[in-house]
Amino acid sequence: MQRPVRVCFWTTSFGPDLIALGWDLDAHEDFELRVAVDDPAAMMREPSLRRRPLEAPLVDKGLAGMRELRRFAPDVVVIDNGPPWWRLGRAGLVLWHGYGWKGPNDLREMAYRYLSLAVQWGSPLHRNRRLRWACFGPQDKDHRVGVGRLSRDVCVELGATSHDVLRAPVDRAELASAYPIDVVTRRNVLIAPTWHYGGVLGHWGDERAMLERLFERVRDRGANVILRLHDKWRMEPALLAVVEGLARRHDHVLLKFKNEHPDGLADLQIADVLITNMSSIANLFYATGRPTIHVFPVRDEQETFAWRRLWFGKVRAREVGSVREIWKLRPERNGGLMARSQEQLLAQVDQALDDPDCCAETAKRFVDDYMLGADGRACERARAILRQLAGR
Repeated sequence: MQRPVRVCFWTTSFGPDLIALGWDLDAHEDFELRVAVDDPAAMMREPSLRRRPLEAPLVDKGLAGMRELRRFAPDVVVIDNGPPWWRLGRAGLVLWHGYGWKGPNDLREMAYRYLSLAVQWGSPLHRNRRLRWACFGPQDKDHRVGVGRLSRDVCVELGATSHDVLRAPVDRAELASAYPIDVVTRRNVLIAPTWHYGGVLGHWGDERAMLERLFERVRDRGANVILRLHDKWRMEPALLAVVEGLARRHDHVLLKFKNEHPDGLADLQIADVLITNMSSIANLFYATGRPTIHVFPVRDEQETFAWRRLWFGKVRAREVGSVREIWKLRPERNGGLMARSQEQLLAQVDQALDDPDCCAETAKRFVDDYMLGADGRACERARAILRQLAGR
């Protein structure tokens, strides 16, 4: 009998797709898993792993953990962003975090990432038996090949592994102990913006006043707000002061930062409504069929604005002539509602809470068109790819 395929997750953030795939691999005896994270103890306190712990060990990404992983000798390393600092494993699978709207993900933007992959497992721009890049569907694959210049042989259509979990409702009582607010008897509005535009609603006016009004509308409807932001260190000080101040003043608002609370899967499972300014978390939430409200992220797509990106560990902003320059998918192509003003946003919050099925058809259409229909077989496809990379 062959030994199990040894898989190591090397994570920037142990998020929804990796958690879902980790649970799946844990349940199959022909796989053996290790998960490298920044803080294993903190990750074990996150809602998803409190409800359903992994049997696989969580390993610290420091030097001691790296030595442990070298002894483990993985066949395949799965990454969500960048690979390990040292060579680890004979092959790699890139499990990119979300099929989003921002781009262009062209050769210039991705050059450093491609170089880091080439050092580990060979160039992704040419036929390569040791490297695969997971795509969410045929359009994503065509974009990665045509614009990103990846080898078509390297790209594989996978879908989203988190869809396998999100398709089925969860008993919220099983997650309740991990939340300081009542997420069982009250409805939950998850606000999860991308950080690239700087603010959340500030392009419509004063950020504090806009968020205050939104929070009050949700409170008046008897619901919670879970405000899920990216890494705290990416936030501008003025915006950070605003959101922290509002969270202190409103007891129905729970503020979370990705670097402190990487588990977005549980938030997606308990959310009744998602509000986002075109973050790729939306296309994961579509699998639930529940309403998503997309905040159009700029006041006017023809005007210049500051586009924020991470460059060598620091947030940099550059002036972009039009938001069209950074989109690879038009925002109108989405699986829910679109708000272009605060009045429209508030009306759509009411609509979403009054009619939980208002976006079910459009969400299904999006995942059918772009993400292999959320068919429940993404983890199965991932296992086949991992076996192939391991030479099985």
